[in-house]
Amino acid sequence: MCENLSQTAGCFSAADILLPRENDLRRWAVIACDQFTSQPEYWEQVKRETADCPSACHLILPECDLAGDTAGAIRTIHEKMLAYLQSGILINNPDCFVYTERTLQNGEIRRGLVGKVDLERYDYSGKRDAAVRATEETVSERLPARMAVRRGAALELPHVLLLCDDDRSQVIEPLSEKKESLPKLYAFELMMGGGHVAGWLVRGEEKAALDQRIAAYESAEREKHHGAELLYAVGDGNHSLATAKACFEELKAQHPGEDLSGHPARYALCELNNIHDPSQVFEPIHRIVKHCDTGKLICDLEAVSCAEGGAEIPWVSGSRKGILRVDDRGGLLPLSALQGFLDRWLGENRGELDYIHGDAALRALENEEGCVGFCLPAIDKDSLFPGILSGGVLPRKTFSMGEAEEKRYYLEARRILP
Repeated sequence: MCENLSQTAGCFSAADILLPRENDLRRWAVIACDQFTSQPEYWEQVKRETADCPSACHLILPECDLAGDTAGAIRTIHEKMLAYLQSGILINNPDCFVYTERTLQNGEIRRGLVGKVDLERYDYSGKRDAAVRATEETVSERLPARMAVRRGAALELPHVLLLCDDDRSQVIEPLSEKKESLPKLYAFELMMGGGHVAGWLVRGEEKAALDQRIAAYESAEREKHHGAELLYAVGDGNHSLATAKACFEELKAQHPGEDLSGHPARYALCELNNIHDPSQVFEPIHRIVKHCDTGKLICDLEAVSCAEGGAEIPWVSGSRKGILRVDDRGGLLPLSALQGFLDRWLGENRGELDYIHGDAALRALENEEGCVGFCLPAIDKDSLFPGILSGGVLPRKTFSMGEAEEKRYYLEARRILP
């Protein structure tokens, strides 16, 4: 099974998209595997709700389960993928896009476009000439567990959110005006407070027109950046996309000299968003150091804090609170200074670093024994593309596109084995 190369000249293009025929989509769609890693009770409830029905929950490995029997869990995932394909649960929509509208907690609607991205044009190592780039540092240690899931998997389910810098709103937004004439694929309330999502099939003439708009956007971006190849940036799910890239590179190494240009694993399914969409809000990702000597960490924080001036980062540990002032001269992000300090400190001291989405989740954990939490400021989304062009990738886990419940849910799928 090879996808039509005539349809894949650009970095982002149409795909053969699978959707479940089951009516209970609420129990099919589950949130991204890297969410609620410090709240296993969330995933326990998801598993209870999906135990007796077809669900994407059975096709993914939540990161909170990485400490368990992953080999057995991965075998079960691969078997379930094949079972779903053989039983006809998944229906193929060839050579298409899916236009999506996600209603967020504040009532805003996030518009998206599901298609595939060319992994040959994507880089996560910091190269300055890639057309599709990571926005944040990739932690290589996080890839092997994800690669074990993808390696040998018949399907991929996307939670990657890809960003375009479409200040003229020429790619995705026109579909909002035409959606009533498009076949509606789904419309339902997502489980666990995820809000409402709806999707429409884009094929035929509308797909051809969209292909032209995407080509025009990519051409305009090259001109705007004086030939620099930055067309798309990964807004969310960079480690999942890096996993797809690493697995394809592994496949090429196993088949030297073989033409794999049309192999489905060359591409990865994702949702494209416009960074200029008013619904796009960049939320900070807070830090919490667990299982540590809080007294020593707080003492060391006070030693490195600027005497005056500098960017302020509030910290809290039980009843103790304070402000870390970090040197942000030269345009350095406050997070960069904090992350550097924490990396050095944890290299010399006992402790575990975790990443927390949302102020409420931080407050719920900060009172646990042996914890120190850091409340990070948000970054300006308009500075993202210029920042990547001028300085490369940002520190890992710099920002989150919305709150944890607003992350992409697994819904669409795509075959990645021929």
